[in-house]
Amino acid sequence: MLFENGDRIVFTGDSVTDMRRARPVGEGLFDNVGFGYVRMIENLFAAFYPSLDIRISNTGISGETSRDLLARFDADVVDLKPQWVSICIGINDVWRQFDSPAMPDTHVLPDEYRANVEEMIVRVKDKVKGVFILSPYYIEPNRQDKMRARMDEYVAICQQLAEKHGCIYVDFQKMYEDYCQFQHSSFIAWDRIHPNLKGATLMAREVLKHCEFKYE
Repeated sequence: MLFENGDRIVFTGDSVTDMRRARPVGEGLFDNVGFGYVRMIENLFAAFYPSLDIRISNTGISGETSRDLLARFDADVVDLKPQWVSICIGINDVWRQFDSPAMPDTHVLPDEYRANVEEMIVRVKDKVKGVFILSPYYIEPNRQDKMRARMDEYVAICQQLAEKHGCIYVDFQKMYEDYCQFQHSSFIAWDRIHPNLKGATLMAREVLKHCEFKYE
């Protein structure tokens, strides 16, 4: 197992991470960590590693772009003094270009996105045991679809930055593309973005593939 007793993992990002988590920090009792992949990861830790005390914290905020997350990154991630950080951001950076085309001030284009994510990595990587970069995604297997093609540019940026800075890279886009060979996107996300519990389970499993997690 990658994590040790007493480790704190801060998951941050947009609505896909948020999933109705508690404020100011989603953690602890009840449904405070939300109802998404962060909750599924916490559940699996409890089920398969009951002797391991891992503190799971969720600071995702719905609707945010990388620009928004960078503005609060110190307060909502670095200042929490985690041992591990997971960043999943970029969906809204792309989405606003398609659902709000007349509002260019809300668009985070690739060069800015790269700079924003890299700044987050740099701010925290020397203070933690490791950083996870979880790719943004659009659950559309047709790569010629305009939003899917644009999303692939941002996914590639995440992979490049993870390799450059020695981060753990998790490719949600490829995971969902592979899954859509068997099931339509509506089976896991009504809008091809926000996963139901099936999608959240897939995402949790994909993260844990990189954590030496054993289901036994």
